[in-house]
Amino acid sequence: MTRQMSTAMRDCIDLCNECHIRCEEMMTRCMEVGGAKLGMMMVTCADMSRMSADMMMRCSAMVADLEMMRMCAKMCGLASQMMRMCAQECARTGDAELADAADMMARCAELCGTITAEMMMENA
Repeated sequence: MTRQMSTAMRDCIDLCNECHIRCEEMMTRCMEVGGAKLGMMMVTCADMSRMSADMMMRCSAMVADLEMMRMCAKMCGLASQMMRMCAQECARTGDAELADAADMMARCAELCGTITAEMMMENA
C-alpha cells in the first residue's frame, strides 16, 4: 500500500537530494580550502543527506510502523545537525563557493529538523 506523502516530506526529500549532490560537487573544494577535516565533514554531510532522503522515500512508499517512522525522523534530525556543522565550517572559510553551499545546507538543515514521525504517519 502506498501512502500520500506530505508536502513537507516531499520538499525535504528534494532538498536532501540537492544537498547530497552539492556536497559531492564541493568535496574537492573543501579539501583545497578547508583541509581534510572539512573534506570529511562534507563527505559525511553528503552521505547523511542521501540517507535521509532514501529513508523518507521508503517510509512514504510503504505502510511502516511508528517505530520505523521514528527512526527515519531521528535520521533527519541527525542529518540536520551534521548539515549545520558543515555549513558553519564552510562559512568560516570565507570562500564564496563554500558560502553558497553553506546557505543551501542551512536551508536543508532547517527543513530536516522539522520532520517528525507523526508527520510521516499523518497520511497513513
